[in-house]
Amino acid sequence: MKFRFPILIIDEDFRSENTSGLGIRALAEAIEGEGAEVIGATSYGDLSQFAQQQSRASAFILSIDDEELVSDSEDDGPAIVKLRSFIQEIRFKNNDIPIFLYGETRTSSHIPNDILRELHGFIHMFEDTPEFVARHILREARSYTDSLAPPFFRALLEYAGDGSYSWHCPGHSGGVAFLKSPVGQMFHQFFGENMLRADVCNAVEELGQLLDHTGPIAASERNAARIFSADHCFFVTNGTSTSNKMVWHSTVASGDIVVVDRNCHKSILHAIIMTGAVPVFLTPKRNHLGLIGPIPLEEFHPDNIQKKIQANSFARQAQEAHPGRKPRILTITQSTYDGIVYNVEMLKELLDGQIDTLHFDEAWLPHATFHEFYRNMHAIGRDQPTCEDSMIFATHSTHKLLAGISQASQILVKESKKHKLDRHIFNEAYLMHTSTSPQYAIIASCDVAAAMMEPPGGTALVEESILEAMNFRRAMRKVDAEWGDDWWFQVWGPDAIPENEIGTQEDWMLKAEDDWHGFGKIAPGFNMLDPIKATVVTPGLTIQGKFAETGIPASIVTRYLAEHGVIVEKAGLYSFFIMFTIGITKGRWNTLVSALQQFKDDYDRDLPVWKILPEFAQQYPQYEGIGLKKLCQTIHNTYKENDIARVTTEMYLSDMDPAMKPSDAYDMMTHREIDRVEIDDLVGRVTAVLLTPYPPGIPLLIPGECFNRTIVEYLQFARRFNEKFPGFDTDIHGLVEETVDGVRKYYVDCIRMPSIQPRAYQSESKELEPRLDTIHA
Repeated sequence: MKFRFPILIIDEDFRSENTSGLGIRALAEAIEGEGAEVIGATSYGDLSQFAQQQSRASAFILSIDDEELVSDSEDDGPAIVKLRSFIQEIRFKNNDIPIFLYGETRTSSHIPNDILRELHGFIHMFEDTPEFVARHILREARSYTDSLAPPFFRALLEYAGDGSYSWHCPGHSGGVAFLKSPVGQMFHQFFGENMLRADVCNAVEELGQLLDHTGPIAASERNAARIFSADHCFFVTNGTSTSNKMVWHSTVASGDIVVVDRNCHKSILHAIIMTGAVPVFLTPKRNHLGLIGPIPLEEFHPDNIQKKIQANSFARQAQEAHPGRKPRILTITQSTYDGIVYNVEMLKELLDGQIDTLHFDEAWLPHATFHEFYRNMHAIGRDQPTCEDSMIFATHSTHKLLAGISQASQILVKESKKHKLDRHIFNEAYLMHTSTSPQYAIIASCDVAAAMMEPPGGTALVEESILEAMNFRRAMRKVDAEWGDDWWFQVWGPDAIPENEIGTQEDWMLKAEDDWHGFGKIAPGFNMLDPIKATVVTPGLTIQGKFAETGIPASIVTRYLAEHGVIVEKAGLYSFFIMFTIGITKGRWNTLVSALQQFKDDYDRDLPVWKILPEFAQQYPQYEGIGLKKLCQTIHNTYKENDIARVTTEMYLSDMDPAMKPSDAYDMMTHREIDRVEIDDLVGRVTAVLLTPYPPGIPLLIPGECFNRTIVEYLQFARRFNEKFPGFDTDIHGLVEETVDGVRKYYVDCIRMPSIQPRAYQSESKELEPRLDTIHA
């Protein structure tokens, strides 16, 4: 299989008719005669731009016959300075790509040692034939490109390229089946021969087994573990939702007490239901923009966790049944969906030995281990101390922040000094959740995504993403300054950011005395904002929850951006979220800034919806004649009149009373021991389902918990809002929508009331009403 990795020659005489030009072109022709591609340039130009070629080239050949090469002073001449800068740019990202210098009159004696040690060879023109020199260069170039593919991807390339007939699944047989149908032809042409030839069955022995971690797959997992500084790595092809369930099912049994971030992904809640665990929740802070903050450090203290266990009747009973048994696992979301990360070393010091397993759901943080900027702010990495007693798990969505394709995930394990991972027991849980027909392209992307992060390349990629995020923030502030007193969008973050480069971790730490984050008291050194997670705040609501006279709801801005080709990650009431992954480019974020400028212009002129949102107006013609400014103000007034910022904050911070274990509630649902209850009648009822509003997509109630008045107030608002503003609907997973006599009604499946009386619900419900009144007040 042939890949395109040209050799790049940089020589000011490349197109000249002098002796030097003839010589270098003869070398280029000899290289092309050997079947390789050559790209010639006459100057270094933008060093950074040329350095980007390191990912596309197989070698660099650089001329040193420059009049300015040698200086009369002790300082290096301008050409040496330029050469050094160029090589440093290359080596910042790539330690291995061959770099050759060549000249007619200059030799290695003219080159400083710091440059010479980075070279793969020095060519003195006209001493050997161009053909011989070409073969020498190509030997190094091919050695380099042959070393690029990590273990599994290399084996997959060899398998897909050997032309063997196969009789195993999948049934399309390397894409052949698609060629027998017109629509299949379209599919084949779209995805291509290689992807379909590489889509193979797990019966192919030479590719190894994902299910028992053997062969090239095992070698790739070991390679990834080395790169991520873990003791073990397991690739997962069903996303980090599945990775989380694997960790839990390998660790947690029925009746175990588990300590869980209330801001967890729903896969953790599914794991609680599946394992029959008894959850004790730690509640994160929130600000009035709806952004999720950190769990306070004091909540993690073992004494406070014990108080929570005693306050939860189910956890208390579980502890009394097994005296001396520790909580089985702690799971926290690292980072939060809005970019807040925890100092893991502080948590390890506090909880090592207090909880058996510390699990960090780092779906949004796999990049952190590769840059000093995130030191101590991630679960597993180089030079991080090993726990004495507690095992560390980290689950990564390599498809979110790294270069994996969708559903690519991995589980990292760091053993403690006292406890080693039993791979056989772990693999039982792994087999419970993985497919017996894994997608090999996803495995290959896990393999390649890890290999891409090998330093220095991975470090450079992370630094580049941080720098692009910083430049976006600076650009937004520059626009704001130029508008003066007029309105503009803000980017949530510290009041002062570094003027150049990426700054330091300290610049992004959350401090108790700072107002910008809106989370109040924060323990020193415990939390920071990951700058690559950028929340753009629209006008209309302050961090203190005060509504302005005018406002621009984020749902309208994101609808506008979508119709202009800019799709954002998620949106809140007055904010939307974008991520600067390693794939983000200057063109992409500058396009966003430009689109926001266009929105402001259209808003200020109050252009009609039919003109600026034609697709939306066609779908919802009731809006087509209204102006953009008026539409924004109408929805803003609705938010303001209902004080929805307070409601959405309080509903997540209010007490969620457990009337049943989640697994018991789910069991009753599967046996249909439920009532379908209208939202006006929900106070005091026990949900049988996960109730999850979007935004922010965080489960509000889990099976077995009681509805309080604040949550019902929010659901009633959502009903009114959806009726009034179709197209801007608040989506709430868990609501059942039915039309009765032409009226749209909303219900939630709740546990049938008589069934829960024996479970001590009655005594708890007596205390519920006055406590809800206090919360509401």
